[in-house]
Amino acid sequence: MATFTYRTAESFLPIPEGALRVAIKDLIDMAGVPTTRGSRVIAASQAPAASDAACLRGTRQAAASGAAVIVGRTNLHELAYGVTGVNPWYGTPVNPLDPSLAPGGSSSGSAVAVATGEADVAFGSDTGGSIRIPAACCGVVGLKTTWGRIPLQGVAPLAPSLDTVGPMGATLGAVEAGMALLEPGFNSAERPPPLRIGRVRLPAEGPTDSAIDSAIERYCSTTGARYVDITLTGWEKATWASATILDSEAWELYAQLWHEHASELSPDVSERLEAASKIPASDISSAEQVRSEWAEELRQTFTVVDVLALPVLSSRPPSLADAAELKRIRYVSPFNLAGLPALAMPVSSAPHGMPAVHATPSKVPVSLQIVGPPGGEETLLSAGRSVAKVAGWTFPRP
Repeated sequence: MATFTYRTAESFLPIPEGALRVAIKDLIDMAGVPTTRGSRVIAASQAPAASDAACLRGTRQAAASGAAVIVGRTNLHELAYGVTGVNPWYGTPVNPLDPSLAPGGSSSGSAVAVATGEADVAFGSDTGGSIRIPAACCGVVGLKTTWGRIPLQGVAPLAPSLDTVGPMGATLGAVEAGMALLEPGFNSAERPPPLRIGRVRLPAEGPTDSAIDSAIERYCSTTGARYVDITLTGWEKATWASATILDSEAWELYAQLWHEHASELSPDVSERLEAASKIPASDISSAEQVRSEWAEELRQTFTVVDVLALPVLSSRPPSLADAAELKRIRYVSPFNLAGLPALAMPVSSAPHGMPAVHATPSKVPVSLQIVGPPGGEETLLSAGRSVAKVAGWTFPRP
């Protein structure tokens, strides 16, 4: 099963009217079920989890009242250590917008589950873009949460100082509902939309830039908001530092697994771990210094703007054959380094700003990324609703 590694019995029964169908990424513990992390090596020796991950408490409460049903565990890039979503052991989830394109990773199964309507809400993890990249590739909505906001006990780590869990859905309403499961009581409805937008300028294809600019300009003309172009001087260093810290922490966790089973891991995962083993201590120290400088730059930036806006990907998602290109075209990991929340959402019903009459089902809309200060998830969803409203289409709550 390419989208799911495990389907619950409930998924084959009639779903109670109004209940949310929830899918769980297969690195989040569910009591009584092994957590495979998308790896055949781990699956071969993993015992069923003794208890649920802490982040599932709200979902289990909703399920007990008939408001939610867990329909299965979603597939992922092995160990959540990759951006393509390709998995040779459980099959690669098929991008429903264009089967020839990469689904994005690592939360590939979660993105595909909500894009195909097999689930209303799916939980993913985001350490270096693993929610936002597949959301962009599959044309859905994904929310990377503030580091530390959602508890991670019972979630298989990759890089503990960067790891987060967040919701994905085909609509903003679904993502809001997912946040309310992860954090009971969450509600962004009363949060006013932000009025100061920082448009981050990074190299991107013309149609991508045009779609992002158009969405922001329509938002501003309707809400009275203003935007200014922002240059983040520490972006390149922060990109390097986030990769260095992620890889060094992943090596600490998986060194023994690699030493014992390197040939049984996905080739890209094995090669990346081998490279991570060679990161010098001086690089890790320098990366931590960059982290501090980057956090300060962003802190100062958020004194003059409420949110940042930029694309998730600088160009159209690549083909499966060229899926590794996602490493080059993603604009995501520096926000993990700073622990900030970030929303990914489609902003054009036609691909890359083309007139809707020319759109075809095989095309993927441009994905807007809206980034806020720590704890700004409510503001991001409020902004997302406003963007969707002025764009001429809506995201109904499930």
